[in-house]
Amino acid sequence: MFRRYSKSIVLSIVCASSLFAMTACGSSSDETEAVGVEIENVTEPGAASEEPSETQEAEPEPDEDYVLPEGMYYSELTGEPISEEIKDQRPIAVMVDNESIALPHYGTSEADVVYELMNSTKNDRITRLMCVVKDWGKIEQMGSIRSTRPTNIMLAAEWNAVLCHDGGPYYNDQYFSQPWSAHFSGTFSRINNGKASEFTEYIVSGDLDSNFSSYSGTAGYETTYNEYANEGSHFNFVPYGEEIDLSEKYSRSYTANAISLPFTHNGSRLVYNDETDEYEYYEYGDRHEDAEDDEPLSFKNVLLQKCSFSQLDDNGYLIYNCIGAGEYAWYITDGVAKDVTWAKTSETDVTRFYDENGDELQINTGKTYIGLIPADTWDKVIFE
Repeated sequence: MFRRYSKSIVLSIVCASSLFAMTACGSSSDETEAVGVEIENVTEPGAASEEPSETQEAEPEPDEDYVLPEGMYYSELTGEPISEEIKDQRPIAVMVDNESIALPHYGTSEADVVYELMNSTKNDRITRLMCVVKDWGKIEQMGSIRSTRPTNIMLAAEWNAVLCHDGGPYYNDQYFSQPWSAHFSGTFSRINNGKASEFTEYIVSGDLDSNFSSYSGTAGYETTYNEYANEGSHFNFVPYGEEIDLSEKYSRSYTANAISLPFTHNGSRLVYNDETDEYEYYEYGDRHEDAEDDEPLSFKNVLLQKCSFSQLDDNGYLIYNCIGAGEYAWYITDGVAKDVTWAKTSETDVTRFYDENGDELQINTGKTYIGLIPADTWDKVIFE
């Protein structure tokens, strides 16, 4: 199911993980410095806690006897059951404007995976979202759509996804010219929403069918997975119906009921909702709610990657150095954070996450938020 790495790559990952463990096993202050995060008013999950009150409801036990219904399969994006009819359908990756004037967003709460990463070093390092969607046939409206950067092209390729955007700098051209790249640019619907034209483009029902029909027969533009797709699940999911307890599995983990990210323009923040057991996304001081159905943008899993970047010009255009091994990361789920490492070996290879033992990290089934945190602000990630 999972890609085999060369011995040199595996060795570098294990060595980095071992160093990671040795530098992070001292006092609390040593641990905080090693993993590069500020921890406010939190305790390690292994510490003694108060007994639950009588009014607290016990969490339901996982259904370990779950039987996958006929006609369903486990999604390679979420690990959850979905229709087998779209098993071979490749996802799309949609560039969504994250400027305040672009709000409210449409359709983002239906994404399986959402990336947030710096779009420019200008404007307080404004971010843009990239929404990865498997069952794109159900999209009624998604966006608004904006331009892309080279990093997004490589990240979309991990999923064998067709990147949906509207233009971008010429730095993209060398990546779009690769046979593994597929994208639709500026080919979606315009909706009169009273805003400037750059905020009016959306994917609406029928747009993707039209785009794929126009590109039918073109290499890389079929609706189904092609030769550049990675086999199996993108993540190393626990079996559906089970959940991983980070504080029980690992000796070193941290309480994370809220996560403040160093994206100063929009003030990205993820807040744990203990009723839904998911992290809800906040920006510009408010909870993000989808304009279609008022649903919060929420996630079972949060993955934060420490990632350096290279600025390409004075306009603030940049590319993340997202190919590497042994870099720091965080995995956060169910109110607990675990320090891990990440590795990506090529433009099309899947980004994998590893624990301090060098084992591929298991994560819970469900939707995932992935934040690429610039290396120079990694120590400004705050857990509360």
